[in-house]
Amino acid sequence: MKTGTYIELVGEFYEGSVFIYGTTLLIIYAILAILSLTAVRRFNVLDTRIDYNLLLNSKLTPGVSVIAPAFNEALTIIQNVHSLLNLNYPKYEVIIVNDGSTDDSLEKMITEFELIEVDFAYNERLKTKAVKRIFRSTNSAFNKLIVVDKVNGKAKADASNAGINVSSFDYFICTDVDSILDRDTILKLIKPVMDDSKKRVIATGATLRMANSCIIEQGFMQRVVVPKQILPRFQEIEYIRSFVMGKMGWTVINCVPNVSGGLGMFDKEIAIQAGGYDPQSFGEDMEMVIRMMTYCINYKIAYAIRYIPITLCWTEGPATIKVYGRQRSRWARGLAQLMFAHRKILFNPNYGRLGMIVMPYNFVFELLAPIIEALGLIYYVVIIFLGAINWPFAIILLIFVYSYAIMISTLSILWDQITYHTYKTWREILTLCVTAFFEMLVYHPLIVFYSLKGYWNFLANRKHTWGNMQRQGFGQQASRTRVITATN
Repeated sequence: MKTGTYIELVGEFYEGSVFIYGTTLLIIYAILAILSLTAVRRFNVLDTRIDYNLLLNSKLTPGVSVIAPAFNEALTIIQNVHSLLNLNYPKYEVIIVNDGSTDDSLEKMITEFELIEVDFAYNERLKTKAVKRIFRSTNSAFNKLIVVDKVNGKAKADASNAGINVSSFDYFICTDVDSILDRDTILKLIKPVMDDSKKRVIATGATLRMANSCIIEQGFMQRVVVPKQILPRFQEIEYIRSFVMGKMGWTVINCVPNVSGGLGMFDKEIAIQAGGYDPQSFGEDMEMVIRMMTYCINYKIAYAIRYIPITLCWTEGPATIKVYGRQRSRWARGLAQLMFAHRKILFNPNYGRLGMIVMPYNFVFELLAPIIEALGLIYYVVIIFLGAINWPFAIILLIFVYSYAIMISTLSILWDQITYHTYKTWREILTLCVTAFFEMLVYHPLIVFYSLKGYWNFLANRKHTWGNMQRQGFGQQASRTRVITATN
């Protein structure tokens, strides 16, 4: 076979495969868009009919443990613990897990909240690094607070498991101590659990956004502002698209792939039976949810995972390429690690939607996507060099893909704004929409590059390291109104 013919056959096969792959992905996005719009409208209609005061006053309202691991968070620890202690819910506890901090985080909490060491019946249902001490407050105003001091576990997962072991209630919320939560977070997350009488709701989640540039007062969000820095602004668009358009679509068919580590509520018993968080996993939040679903399927428990479209949590996104790269490489490595560890579920009909929809989608359209895009770039460079490219077709294809991507992002932004009026001015919306035009050209290549780097780290079995995800914090402690700029 001549070399030219061989190249033509390879080209035809690749182009045909990519066409099928791309068309399928576009169809999936279109279906998710329709499902998400339906789900959001349904949620809004039902939400207007709900009297949340009934939940606040009901004796049947479940208790919830709020678990927040902390490592070297002295900059904002006091403000954030105060905000967690002022959530609007009748029956909850706040568990701060000091994961071997080397700064004065623990000392600040001991002083501020009048903590003393107490005897505590610690039931280690999930194995963790050693718990040294447990503190409670002598001040009745802080009777919801428990502080756990433990040996550093080198991963948030280990600290989260220690918090689960200490928790008293049947449901727990896992969040980051430096995240900003809405006052009604617990009320909103517990509602899907109480509403579903046919399935056991094992996890619920809500939309996350960037806290960068937002106005924070007393640990609570006062005004949402579009991030002023370009990298967090790209992440804002990504989060809106992922949560409002993506996960709300998946929740309609009960195929939510994961619940974000920044904010999620979980059924404690199912989480423990599934083994809790895996400290060796780089994607510990998604990995635990997959194991929880697997456990329910193995023991024939009719389960559901629900997402709600309102924003309940704001987190500070990386504002520098260095920190962003570490984060995204870790996420990609976690995805590769997860797919390998649970490969027996992939395309396995015995696991129902998990085996035939959730895992295949994550494998084909999440894990493989950066690889296919990188190969596509190489392919186009080669055929351009060989003079074999069909320029009219290539240009039309590029314009179509580019326009479709912008359309999906813009629809997500506009639907979110029309429905929830998150931003105060349309100028902010226009800023986001204009930024979406540059996402494919500037931001998306970064995702592909750092994803491939994460895959390489997984294949090379590089040393397990979490990196320093340094955050700017909430500004000067003396300031009553704090603006997150994340200028590093």
